[in-house]
Amino acid sequence: MRMRAGLRLACGAAAILSLSMSSCRRTETEPTWESSTSAVPGAALPLGGGSPSSEASAPAELGAITIEEAVLTALENNRALTVERLNPPIQRTFEQQERAAFDPLLSVEVSGSREEGDGGTGSEGRERSRSGEAVVSEFLPTGTAVELGAETDGTDGDATAEEYTTRAGLTVTQALLEGRGVAVNLADVRQARLDTRLSEYEFRGFAEALVAEVETTYWDYVLARRQVEILDESLTLARQQFEETQKRIRVGDLAETELAAAEAEIALRREALINARSRVDALRARLVRLVRPDALRAAGREVTPVSEPAVSPAELDPLQEHVELALRMRPDMNQARLLVRRGDLELVKTRNGLLPRMDLFISLGKSGYADSFGRSVEDIGGGYDTTIGLTFEYAVADRAARARHRRAALTRQQLEESMRNVEDLVREDVELAYIEVKRAWEQVGATATTRRFQQEKLRAEMAKFRVGRSTALLVAQAQRDLVESQVAEVEAGTNYLKARTELFLKEGSLLERRGLSAPGREPLLEREE
Repeated sequence: MRMRAGLRLACGAAAILSLSMSSCRRTETEPTWESSTSAVPGAALPLGGGSPSSEASAPAELGAITIEEAVLTALENNRALTVERLNPPIQRTFEQQERAAFDPLLSVEVSGSREEGDGGTGSEGRERSRSGEAVVSEFLPTGTAVELGAETDGTDGDATAEEYTTRAGLTVTQALLEGRGVAVNLADVRQARLDTRLSEYEFRGFAEALVAEVETTYWDYVLARRQVEILDESLTLARQQFEETQKRIRVGDLAETELAAAEAEIALRREALINARSRVDALRARLVRLVRPDALRAAGREVTPVSEPAVSPAELDPLQEHVELALRMRPDMNQARLLVRRGDLELVKTRNGLLPRMDLFISLGKSGYADSFGRSVEDIGGGYDTTIGLTFEYAVADRAARARHRRAALTRQQLEESMRNVEDLVREDVELAYIEVKRAWEQVGATATTRRFQQEKLRAEMAKFRVGRSTALLVAQAQRDLVESQVAEVEAGTNYLKARTELFLKEGSLLERRGLSAPGREPLLEREE
C-alpha cells in the first residue's frame, strides 16, 4: 500500500520524546494542507525523559499557528502524553529485574567463637575457633545452578595446638524434570520483554489518538470561526434588509406587517451568532489545553488558525489494502498478538510445573590441613573429595499446579478469542471510516452546488422584492437558506479532512502519514521471538 503523507512537516523540526521527525517526504496524490510551514523549535526529549523545559520560557500566547505546528507543539507540551511516555521505561525496569535472576551472586561469611572449660577460671580450659566462607553462585537458563566456593576453619586452645582446614569446592546442580530447559527458565524474562513492547504499543496508540484529537479540534475551531464570520455577515444583511423594508414602508410600497418578519430575522441571526461565538471560545480553550496547557493560565489568550480546510480530490486505495494495513499497524491489534504470546509463555511455565522435582548434583572439592592458614591453602593440592547424588520430590495430588495449568490454558484460549474479536473490530472500524471518507468527499461537491443555487435563489428573491413581487419573509428565508448552505459547505470540507484523519487513525498509520515515528512502529511478526 502507498503510504501518503498528509502533512508537510518542516525538515529539521525537533524530535519529540522519541516521536522523532522522519525524513520530510510527501507523495503527490495526497490532498495538501494549504498553510505555510516553518520549523518548530523544541528540545529533543528521549523516551521517559524529564518534563519539557519549554513551559518556563514559552510565551503564553499561541498566536497564529498552522495545523502542523499545532501537532508538533502538542507532542512537546501535552501533559497526558508526558505521563504516558514514562510507561515504557518503567516497564523496562521489570525486564531488568527478571534478568537479575541469572546474575552471579557473591556471598561471604566470617565468624568466630570462644569456649571456656568447666574446670576452673584459668586459661587451660579455653578454646577458640574461627571460620570464613566465600561462595560465588550463578543460576543458568538451562536450569543449572553452579556454586564455586572456598572455606576455612581454624581452632586453637590451651590444651590443643593450632589447626586449620581449608577447602575449595565446586557444586553443580542440574534440574532433570521441573525447572529444566531454557524455555521455562527464560519465560519470565520473555514475558517482561513482551510487557515492555505492550507498553510501547500502548504509548503509540495514545500518541496517534492525541494527533487525531489535535487535528480534529483544530478543524472544528476553524469551522467555528468561519461560522461566526458567515453569521456576522448574515446579520449585517438582515439589518440592511430591515432598513430597506423601513424605507419602503415609509414611502408606502410595503405594509407595516412586513417589518415584523425583518425584525424577527435579525433576532434569529443574533441568537445564532451568540451560540457560534460561545462554541469558538470553548474550542479555543480545548485546543490550548491540547497544544500548550501552560497558556491556559494566561488571560485574554488568542489562537489564530492559519491552515485552511482546502481539499483536493484523492483516490483511496482499495478497502482491503486499508484493512490489511490496519491488521499490521494497529497498536491494539499488535497488543492482542502480544497477549497471546504471553499466554503461550505462561503455558510453558505451568506445564513444566506439573512435573516432579528431580535434581542431579555433583560436588568436587579439595582440602588442605596445616597449623596455619597459609600452609593449609598450600596443602589443598593433595587429596580430593567427590559427591554425586539425586534429589526427588513429588506432590501426589499436586492440585495447585494442575489448577494453575488449567487456568493458563483457559486464559490462553480466551486471549486467542479476544484477538479474533479485535481483528473483527479492526475490520469494521476501517470499513466504516472508509465509507465515511467517501461520503464526506461526495458531500464536498454536493454542498458547493447547493450553495451556488442558494446564492442564485437569494439574488432572484431580492430582485422580486424590489419590484414588489416578493415579501420580506421570503427574502429572509432565502437569506437563511444561503447561510445554512455556506456553513454546510465549510463543514463538509472540514468533515472530509477529519474523516481522513479518522481513517488513518483506525488503520494505525496516522503517525507515519504525518512524518512522525514512535515506539511500536514495527508490526509484530508472526515468528518473532
